Amino acid sequence: MRRVTLFVNGTPKNGKVVAVYGTLSDLLSVASNKLGIKATSVYNGKGGLIDDIALIRDDDVLFVCEGEPFIDPQTDVKFHEELTGSHTDWLTLNVGGRYFTTTRSTLVNKEPDSMLAHMFKDKDAWGNKQDHRGAFLIDRSPEYFEPILNYLRHGQLIVNDGINLLGVLEEARFFGIDSLIEHLEVAIKNSQPAEDHSPISRKEFVRFLLATPTKSELRCQGLNFSGADLSRLDLRYINFKMANLSRCNLAHVNLCCANLERADLSGSVLDCANLQGVKMLCSNAEGASLKGCNFEDPSGLKANLEGANLKGVDMEGSQMTGINLRVATLKNAKLKNCNLRGATLAGTDLENCDLSGCDLQEANLRGSNVKGAIFEEMLTPLHMSQSVR
Repeated sequence: MRRVTLFVNGTPKNGKVVAVYGTLSDLLSVASNKLGIKATSVYNGKGGLIDDIALIRDDDVLFVCEGEPFIDPQTDVKFHEELTGSHTDWLTLNVGGRYFTTTRSTLVNKEPDSMLAHMFKDKDAWGNKQDHRGAFLIDRSPEYFEPILNYLRHGQLIVNDGINLLGVLEEARFFGIDSLIEHLEVAIKNSQPAEDHSPISRKEFVRFLLATPTKSELRCQGLNFSGADLSRLDLRYINFKMANLSRCNLAHVNLCCANLERADLSGSVLDCANLQGVKMLCSNAEGASLKGCNFEDPSGLKANLEGANLKGVDMEGSQMTGINLRVATLKNAKLKNCNLRGATLAGTDLENCDLSGCDLQEANLRGSNVKGAIFEEMLTPLHMSQSVR
């Protein structure tokens, strides 16, 4: 007894296995019952018409017709794909020596305007090269291509540890995956470490000082020392320009010839500090304490505080011979018992400033605002030519 597999003409699906006996008419009758059609003829897989039962061999695959010509099932499937445009056949890609298996619809549907979509939308349209295994050759990095392929599969950006997002971004730009480019740019931005603006501690700064030769200039411009305890340190010649030194403890420090231009010293304590030849142009020392400070340099180098904001500072008992306080703001400041001999106070705001007990001999107060200022117990009388207000 022979067995054959019967299919309806033009399709390789829903076949029936039947036994062959009797005549060709008997086989057509069985085929009609099994396949639910009115069978009139039988063809083999190559389209040959069978008109004799003796031509049928065991395990043959036969296609039963109702009178229409033979239709090759494989040709029909290809025709249907071309008609509908739905290429869902599987593809293997050789990307930089690594193989990836996916479907044509994965590469085409999500990003129809991408390079990958144009490469595989129409079969052989780009003349894609294939290796000996039939895989399509793509000369790109496989580790950066994998996240892109997964994104086309499920629409989520998933990148394994150790994969550089910048590399994936460059591949996405190369293949024209526009929606993925936006996701990657956001991910890269979020992955950048936040800028560290935390203040430098005393321990960290002492380490810097010890590692720097005494003759080398230490550049601390723009650094944040807010609230740090830097008391009793040797900070000579250091560049603190535009640094944040607010609320610092700078008592008894040596800031000889240091540059504090435009630095923020508000609320800091600089009691008994050595400020010989210091540069504090346009600095902000509002509310700071500078009791007993020494601004006087025996060599003649004068401290420069021109344009500084010294509102409410306490500079009682400080030595400030020859200091430059031109157009500085000393409103409500305490300068009691200070030595201001030869100081430049031209254009300075001294409103409500306590200058009692000060030595203002040869000081220049031309154009200064002395409204409400206290001059009691002055060591030398204030000459009328020294003030014009």
